[in-house]
Amino acid sequence: MRTTVPAIADTVAALKTREHGEQLIAHLQHVMQALRAMLEKEIELVRAGRLTEVARLEPSKAELARIYTTDAAVVRANWAFLKREVPAMVEKLRTWHDAFQALLQVNLAVLATAHAVSEGIIRGVAGELARKAAPSTYGRSGRPNLPRANQAQPMALSRTL
Repeated sequence: MRTTVPAIADTVAALKTREHGEQLIAHLQHVMQALRAMLEKEIELVRAGRLTEVARLEPSKAELARIYTTDAAVVRANWAFLKREVPAMVEKLRTWHDAFQALLQVNLAVLATAHAVSEGIIRGVAGELARKAAPSTYGRSGRPNLPRANQAQPMALSRTL
């Protein structure tokens, strides 16, 4: 999924007219909507466990994030001008940004959860492999000796299944 949103801020460094301000804010809204759709799709795919498809979204998501960051920098640089020339659009921008921030928090929580779960699975598999590879001996108390964590063998994963 390739993005088709051009970076308006690449050509507009300092705003000089009200129209440029309106164009910038409208463009930023368009970028935020595209990023919002991308993040919602990512959340849906992660929750469904379709991580391969999530990885395919990364180039488009990175490009949209780059455009968003660039446009947001131009907005910050021209904040006084925008507040003076298009105050209603600035207020709408604040509302859009608050909603966008809330979605970003959900997205980060979902990704952190997926990361923690996958790390737990990998640690569990590594622990089980270390336990099976260790010699089965008994200690002085008559209980089986457990393998030490620093004696675990390296584990290799194949990403192509």
